[in-house]
Amino acid sequence: MREAILLFFVICAGTGGELCVTRAMKRVGEVKDFRPHSLARVIFNALKIPWMWAGVSLMALAFFSLLAVLSIENVSFVVPVTALSYAAGALGGIVFLGERVSSRRWLGVLLVCLGVTLVWLGKR
Repeated sequence: MREAILLFFVICAGTGGELCVTRAMKRVGEVKDFRPHSLARVIFNALKIPWMWAGVSLMALAFFSLLAVLSIENVSFVVPVTALSYAAGALGGIVFLGERVSSRRWLGVLLVCLGVTLVWLGKR
């Protein structure tokens, strides 16, 4: 049960963090100039957006949850199961960012979910 809770945090907090950072970076805009001064300006502007801080915090929670679950479970189980973040990302993209996900991409997500199911059942 403890492993499932930690994996939930890895998947949901990690994906939630990526969605928050994406939202922040869409407000900052596309990076077109890669000179140090311009990159510093982009970073400074991104750090002024609360979504960026929420995203970084969630990604930190996901990272430390990953460390915890790796101390309990085998990496050959943990890494494939965290692929569920692809499904969470597709759902989050639709709900949180208003993206459109094609049927081909949903098929890919379904295949990933089937693979995770096989890994999970193989653990038993």
